Amino acid sequence: MRIKAVLNKDGGTFRTTDMQAYCARADEIFSAAGHSLSCAVVSGKEITDALKQAADEDIEALIAGGGDGTISAAAGIAWKAGLPLGVVPAGTMNLFARSLKLPLDIWQVLDTLAGAEVRAVDIATANGHPYVHQFSAGMHARMVRLRNKMDFASRIGKMRASTSAALSVMLNPPRFDVSFDLNGDGRSETREVSAISISNNPIGSNPLFYADDLTSGKLGIYLAAPLDTVGVAGLAIDILRGRLEDNEAVTAATAPLVKLHFPKLRHGAACVIDGELLRMPRDVEIRLHPGALKVLVAPQS
Repeated sequence: MRIKAVLNKDGGTFRTTDMQAYCARADEIFSAAGHSLSCAVVSGKEITDALKQAADEDIEALIAGGGDGTISAAAGIAWKAGLPLGVVPAGTMNLFARSLKLPLDIWQVLDTLAGAEVRAVDIATANGHPYVHQFSAGMHARMVRLRNKMDFASRIGKMRASTSAALSVMLNPPRFDVSFDLNGDGRSETREVSAISISNNPIGSNPLFYADDLTSGKLGIYLAAPLDTVGVAGLAIDILRGRLEDNEAVTAATAPLVKLHFPKLRHGAACVIDGELLRMPRDVEIRLHPGALKVLVAPQS
């Protein structure tokens, strides 16, 4: 198989990795497995263009290495190009890699990808924007906005900034109205909430808020009723326990399609798609595309 690996040297673990040695080891492992691998090491600013360029080359699979933002961008590009995607988890959370049950060690995952099989999984879109993890608004968006205003130059620094931002949100949780129409059947319901999250497949029983299975064909839809500081703390505890749906403030549902409308959208309101802070549209159509993304995963025993 002809494979191109595009690695974000600014992404998490790669910042402290000898990238020349890493690419040499990757070439050795893939060659031994009968593959032809070429490797491109680029900066974070160059990663999207490099991924698009790779997808236009004469390759049979694309491998992306970096954090969740890099992997999300790669998934959208690979999906549109019809290429299988391999993931090297070099970020802080590595949520998509966890859902795919890949090794989280950047060296160990090379052996897995070299001997992988191609499997079809689901991918979601928000107004056509592809994502593999979640769309969110409310508390998470406010936390990301606050975190992005802080200076951090390392993985530990990012975690500290996230903790500080989370505490700020806990003391002043947002409240906003959202109308949602499940399945696009025209029957909408409006609620006041502090948070909304639409995940690519329902969230599993884990503290990191990722899907255990990416083949259910359904979005996971989660709304948190208006919360005060105590309520946010209780929600955080239930998430850490992997018991999100047991929280009395949370309403959970599944559907292949959901339409959101924000009737009182404030100027400057933001949403988060796979960790990226974006301007919030007044209307958002989120759709699941079952089995549309091909990925490289460990062979099933």
